[in-house]
Amino acid sequence: MSLESVDPAIRKIIKESYPQIKELNPAQNAVVDAGLLDEKENYIIAIPTASGKTLLGVMAALRTILDGGKVVYAVPLLSIQNEKVKEFKKFEEHGIKVGKHPSSSDLAVMVFESYDALTRFNLNALSDVDLLIVDEFHMIGEYSRGPTIECAITRSRMLHPGMRLIALSATLQNMEELSTWLGARVVEHDYRPVPLFKEVLNTEEFGIKNKNDVILRILKDSMEESSQALVFVSTRRFTESLANYLAGKIKRTLPAEKKKAFKRVAEKILDVPKRRGSLPTEVCLKLAECAENGMAFHHAGLFDRQKEIIEEEFRAGNLLMITATPSLMYGVNLPSKNVVIRDYTRWTSQGPQPIPVFDYLQMSGRAGRPGYDKEGYSYLIGKTLSEAEQLQYQYIYGEIEATNSKLLENRDAVYRQIISQVAAGMARNLDELLEFFKDTFSGFQMTHSEYSSLFASDTIQFQVKEALDFLMEHGMIQAVPDGLRATAFGMLIAKSNYAVQTAVRLKEFARSGGEVEMSRLIYEICRTPDLIPISFKGRKSRDPVRDRLNRAGLFVVDVGNDEATAATLMEWMDERSEYEIENAFNVYAASTRRAAYEASRLVKFHREICQVLGVYSGLDSMETLTARLYYGVKEELLPLVVGIKRLGRRRARALVDAFGTDLRYVSREELLRIEGIGPKTAESILKKYHSHD
Repeated sequence: MSLESVDPAIRKIIKESYPQIKELNPAQNAVVDAGLLDEKENYIIAIPTASGKTLLGVMAALRTILDGGKVVYAVPLLSIQNEKVKEFKKFEEHGIKVGKHPSSSDLAVMVFESYDALTRFNLNALSDVDLLIVDEFHMIGEYSRGPTIECAITRSRMLHPGMRLIALSATLQNMEELSTWLGARVVEHDYRPVPLFKEVLNTEEFGIKNKNDVILRILKDSMEESSQALVFVSTRRFTESLANYLAGKIKRTLPAEKKKAFKRVAEKILDVPKRRGSLPTEVCLKLAECAENGMAFHHAGLFDRQKEIIEEEFRAGNLLMITATPSLMYGVNLPSKNVVIRDYTRWTSQGPQPIPVFDYLQMSGRAGRPGYDKEGYSYLIGKTLSEAEQLQYQYIYGEIEATNSKLLENRDAVYRQIISQVAAGMARNLDELLEFFKDTFSGFQMTHSEYSSLFASDTIQFQVKEALDFLMEHGMIQAVPDGLRATAFGMLIAKSNYAVQTAVRLKEFARSGGEVEMSRLIYEICRTPDLIPISFKGRKSRDPVRDRLNRAGLFVVDVGNDEATAATLMEWMDERSEYEIENAFNVYAASTRRAAYEASRLVKFHREICQVLGVYSGLDSMETLTARLYYGVKEELLPLVVGIKRLGRRRARALVDAFGTDLRYVSREELLRIEGIGPKTAESILKKYHSHD
């Protein structure tokens, strides 16, 4: 079936929204021929990266919406959500509402956690959803997000059996097992619009000792043919050192025109901290210096806007190479003609471990840009010839790992799902909880395995009973005459996306007695699993962090990332810039704002815990702390930053330094003399303060 054979209404929207698409490719044709747009059954679509899975999901979504239905497009990451919303907004020209929740849109792009919450506490909205599309479905086997989408799917099928499901996935080994669980038809195809050639290189064959010099040769070859390269390494520090090393090697060979384009990218990168009222951090300067030579590194320690700039400029051809941590294999669409995997081990709690074959394929799959390249190349690098042979056997010829549920391995996921089932009134006793867990993919795998089926029921019952006992012991669930019921504390957890471990830690802190010390509350929040820590950049002295905590009355023996995060947040609230924080503590300070925002939400969560526990001392202080973390200001600036939209802490500080905290008698002309205060902001200030006269 060609695009011309598709329903004219769908074809019109596709052609106008994706003008570059003239015809369906063989993989897309195979899926459409298999009845995707005509049948109502569930589907698992497994085709290679960059083969057009999204378009297939879109066509099915349009079919449902044009028939009067609603669609949820579920994705694992916020970055993918934002990318898809931006992409799908084009459909609004055809009267299709696109958003992030089905209550206000025809096509809602939701992260897994948000969709999971919908299945628990918004059954009216769930009942309106006719089609669920799960993107990156293979992540059902991932430890942290896998259980979330697994249980959301299970709950959807129990509560809304008429809803159709389409899973978009990379090829999985145990596809038959997954399709049986979902009751889905599988359509697999190996077509790639850009053929991929996978090789294993080694330093020995090049007569050199350093893997980075092998990458340098790939980079030079890329430059000669005007293509780009994406390199995966294992740590943030390695992304920076490799980009810096390569930039130094090629900077004298760059043509003048290219240098101009690279210079513009560097200026954009340096403009990010400037717009936030900070001098460029050391990491910013290093990134800009690399960018001036066509190189960039990409990791979680950069400002979000800097990562966006790197992605945009790479797509526009204004960067030669990105060195990245493995997190870039998921998320934004960032293909390149050449992909290099330098590091094939990752640090785990058991020490360095080889990456799975699945991850190797995900990274390799980034090679080859549809519409730009005729072929893509993936290079895995070993040191010796014998090591290269072993890597070839393991990764190029090796079998992909089976996708197994991690639900029962992830204790917090089990806790959360039990609380969710009880709080939503879907489970009143142990038997109903067991019924739910047996319906999950985890339960399906256990009961259908020749090795575990005999004791599957006992194992599931033991795990669920043990978790239920824990939740009852910690006051989240209680037994009442008509069955199990979530307490006010349990209900609070169920309606949040926080880990049960976080709630337990904060509950114990709330009950520790005495006056609440805000510095100790910040430290407790930094030690929860829900606050992504701010990392040290290297092994320099950690005494400055210890000294800062000591000044706040916190005396610690070991200083790690949790302590660095606490010290950073304290400095942030004292109006220090990212530049100052980085220099003071040698941390990746660009993530300070993200951490402060999450910390402010966690303080609010702690305040709610205190209220349900009947602990009322310090509530006002917590409210103040929430605002100080969010805005990054001392207490005296709160009325200004809260009262004047988008004023920000830098301009608020300038106003207070010039006029004090009482702005009732300041004129419009005086306000306009302050740097950054324009007519609109001046009017907002006058309206707020002069209305009190």
